[in-house]
Amino acid sequence: MIEQILILVLGLILVVFGADYLVEGASAIARRFGLSEFVIGLTIVGMGTSAPEMVVSFIGAVGGNADISVGNVVGSNIFNTLLILGLTGILLPMAITQENRKKDVPMNIIITVLLIVLGFKKTILGIGTDGLTRVDGMVLLLLFALYMWQSFASDAGKEEKADETKSIKLGWALLMVAGGLAALIFGGNLFVDSATEIASRLGVSDKFIAITILAGGTSLPELATCVAAAAKKKGQLALGNIIGSNIFNILLILGGSALIHPLSFEDISFVDMGVLLVSALVLWSSCYVGKKNMLDRLDGAFMILIWGAYMAYLIVNL
Repeated sequence: MIEQILILVLGLILVVFGADYLVEGASAIARRFGLSEFVIGLTIVGMGTSAPEMVVSFIGAVGGNADISVGNVVGSNIFNTLLILGLTGILLPMAITQENRKKDVPMNIIITVLLIVLGFKKTILGIGTDGLTRVDGMVLLLLFALYMWQSFASDAGKEEKADETKSIKLGWALLMVAGGLAALIFGGNLFVDSATEIASRLGVSDKFIAITILAGGTSLPELATCVAAAAKKKGQLALGNIIGSNIFNILLILGGSALIHPLSFEDISFVDMGVLLVSALVLWSSCYVGKKNMLDRLDGAFMILIWGAYMAYLIVNL
């Protein structure tokens, strides 16, 4: 047990340092190519920090273990929005742009609703069977491609406010991103492996491990990246990272997992999916409640409160 705890700590250290380099490198690339920090967070950083979720979910799909694939994504998105954005909002209240409010935040809600409808289509619509089929997977993957194309197209030609920090050469920035992602993924894997081993020894279920430990562990890169972004006052990068990760998790990871092997939702409850939808709606409400167009400290505290209540529910219902 002591060995597993030491591995867990090593994983956390790698994640923290990797996040710092990733944020610096990604911001330098954004400045170099005239892309907004939000789009960099949505694409390079968002997809990069979701790599652990992809590995865990794809492995679960190949092994026919839907509890791992679906539970990991559902838990990660809840963790991303409620805990990570909540904590980041407390550390650094984040401005929500007009484009975030009109496109990105609603898209997060739309794909969450779509996942619920597709996952429970027999229960809700009375057609087919509950779970994601290969056709559903193809639909999700197509939507992912369209959203990524639209994000880059809408960002083209925009000018970011000049950054007064020292310019970083492109080659070094790319190396920082690659090295930061490698440290995040490797450190995240160390954490997940050790945490799962500890949980298994304590005798908890696959679903609980997936929604809590695996989801939290594979979301460590997002957590570290957002905290690092908050420390550097890069709120749009943090927001883009979370929204990008959530969209990536549902459209690409679950879409790809379903294409590998149809995913059952048998052990995923309406409470789990309801909390996932609530997390997306709370992010949307932060545009209008309290300080308008701002995810402020009150919003952040409310998000963390909801996450804590959900964790308590899971523990009580082990």
